[in-house]
Amino acid sequence: QVQLVESGGGLVQAGGSLRLSCAASGRTFSNYAMGWFRQAPGKEREFVATISWGVGSVYYADYADSVKGRFTISRDNAKNTVYLLMNNLEAEDTAVYYCAAASKRLVPTSLHEYDYWGQGTQVTVSS
Repeated sequence: QVQLVESGGGLVQAGGSLRLSCAASGRTFSNYAMGWFRQAPGKEREFVATISWGVGSVYYADYADSVKGRFTISRDNAKNTVYLLMNNLEAEDTAVYYCAAASKRLVPTSLHEYDYWGQGTQVTVSS
């Protein structure tokens, strides 16, 4: 089992920034690809970003088109934590953001590829 706890959400004005954190416990964090998803009211949960486990010292990342160039995912294996830095936030980014862990694919982008999920943290962007 992997337990995931998100933090860092809040209310921010459009154009502002937030950094989300997701602390993991349980199994070996470094063996998992980590992802961020979000769910806006009345919408399905959608992929935001993912970062692979290390291949040697190399980590691979992928992003949804809607956040490319604005969001950056990173991980600190020593702290068992994955981050999502969100810049130039837009009202459309308002959602509950979820952290997830996956063990079977290097760069997973689909919900069904993830094994463990956090409870989510609310991000609200005012326009």
